Amino acid sequence: MSKNYMTLAISDARLARAQHLLVDLDGTLVRQQEAIAGAVELLAHFDGRYAIVSNNSTHTASGLAQRLRRLGLRVPVERIVLAGEQAVRQLVLECPGARVMMVASPALQRYARTLGCQLVRSDADFVLLALDMRFDHARLALAANELRRGARLVASNADLTHPGTHGRVVPETGALLAALVAASGVQPLRITGKPAPLLFEEGLHRLNARAEDTVVVGDNPLTDAEGAQRLGMACVLVGTAPGAVAPSVAGLFAAPAGSAEAPDALSQYRLSDSTSKVWRSVRTEVS
Repeated sequence: MSKNYMTLAISDARLARAQHLLVDLDGTLVRQQEAIAGAVELLAHFDGRYAIVSNNSTHTASGLAQRLRRLGLRVPVERIVLAGEQAVRQLVLECPGARVMMVASPALQRYARTLGCQLVRSDADFVLLALDMRFDHARLALAANELRRGARLVASNADLTHPGTHGRVVPETGALLAALVAASGVQPLRITGKPAPLLFEEGLHRLNARAEDTVVVGDNPLTDAEGAQRLGMACVLVGTAPGAVAPSVAGLFAAPAGSAEAPDALSQYRLSDSTSKVWRSVRTEVS
C-alpha cells in the first residue's frame, strides 16, 4: 500500500465525518478484472467500518471475496451485500416452498439450493431473473412463456450496463429484463437491487450503523445517489457522472477534482425508457 495515501487526509468533508461507508463495487472499486486506483487505500482507511453494497447478481459473496482477494482487496465475506443473493434470500423467506425458475448464473443457482429453494423448469410460481451470461433465445422463450402461463417475475436489478475496461460497457440484468418484459408482456413484481432500500438497509444492519452516520460511495447517480437519498444518507460520487467529486476513489485522498460533467456521462449507466418506467412503478413486496 502506498504510504502517501496513508498520510493524506480524506478531502471530502462528508467522508471525513463519516463513521461508516457503504461502497459500490463495479466502477467504484473494480472494473472487470482490475482494482481501480485508490480502492485498496479507501478500504484500508475505513477498515472495519465499511460494507460493499452491489447490484452484482452473478457472484455469491464468498466467490466474490475470492475474486477481490486476487485483485488485492481483502474484504470479509460478511461485509459483502449482493443483489443476486438478496433477491434469492428475500424470495425464500417470503414464499417458502415456492417453485422458482431461475435465469441466473450457476453460482447463484447453487446458492438458492443451499437455502432450500425449489428450482424448476416448468410450472413455476416465480421466474427470478439475474445476470445470466448464458442468456439466449431458448432461455428467453422458456422464461417468457412461463410468465405468460401465470408465473410472477422478480428481478435482481435493473441496470442495463455497468462500466467495463477501456471505456466499454458490460450488458447487465436490466438488458435481459427489457427483453423478457417485451416478450412476455409481464412486468416485474419487484426489483431487489439499488436504488431500492433493501441492500442499503442490509449493509447498515451488518455494520450496526445508522443512516445519518453513513456515507454511500459510488459512481452511479441512478442507483447509488438515488438510493442513498431515499434513506437520508449522504452520497459521494466518483467517476464521470454528473456530480462526481473525483475521477476515481484515489481522488478522495487529494483535492476534489470538481464536478464537471462529461459529454456522455450517463452512457455507462443507462436504463431504457421502458425499463426505467418499470423500475419506478414496481411494487415493493411480492403479493
